[in-house]
This record gives sequence, structure tokens and C-alpha cells, in this order.
Amino acid sequence: MSNSPDAEVQDLMTRYFEGLYHSDSDVLRTVFHPDLAYVNATEGTYEHMGLEAYMARIDARTPPASRGDAREEVIERITFKGARIGIIEARMTMMGRNYQDLLTIIHSDQGWRVLTKVFSFVERKD
Repeated sequence: MSNSPDAEVQDLMTRYFEGLYHSDSDVLRTVFHPDLAYVNATEGTYEHMGLEAYMARIDARTPPASRGDAREEVIERITFKGARIGIIEARMTMMGRNYQDLLTIIHSDQGWRVLTKVFSFVERKD
């Protein structure tokens, strides 16, 4: 695999989508920075939490994969600002919802990690 930032971030996003779909906090811990800020900005459901609270939620969740939930993921844009920070715009469908994610990333000693996850969702109509 290439050591380019693009290839590393593509790998990060593969782990992100897989970890969420399989509710695998071990995989997600390789994605998120220990200082993660998780923000649900959906109208009427604003919430903020850190990594440990979010991982506890993931661990308590029935994995969408175990139910065979429909799944769609798209990375809409990756923008780097210098060699150490960037932002990812992505969307995904799972658990009967369409999610829009804004992920800020930082390059740390462990490689690229998501420092903030700000997202919103709408319930699917189908």
C-alpha cells in the first residue's frame, strides 16, 4: 500500500465504515483519536460525547451487519490543509437512516485519526 496521505485516509475510511457497520469498537479505536469529539447535530437530537462514551454506545448496539441492513457509503470529499490536518465529507446509509458526516482528521504518531465527528441524519422513507 502507498504511504501517501490519500491512501492512508482511504484505509482509515474503510475501517470507519466497516467498524460502524459491524459495531466493532476495536476497529473504531484505530480510526478515532483518543480526544474524539462526537457531535450529533441532527435537529432535535443534539448531543456531544467523547471517545469512551461513544465506544460504549457502539458496544451496546446491535450490529447493522447482523441484521443484514442495507448499506451505502460514499466519500464525497477529502481536503488536506498542510501535512497534518484535513476534513472528510462523507455520507452513509445504515440502520434505516441517511447520515451526513463531517470528519476532521489529524496526523498523529499513530497515523491519521478522526479528531471530530460531526454528523446529522434523516430517517429513510423506503
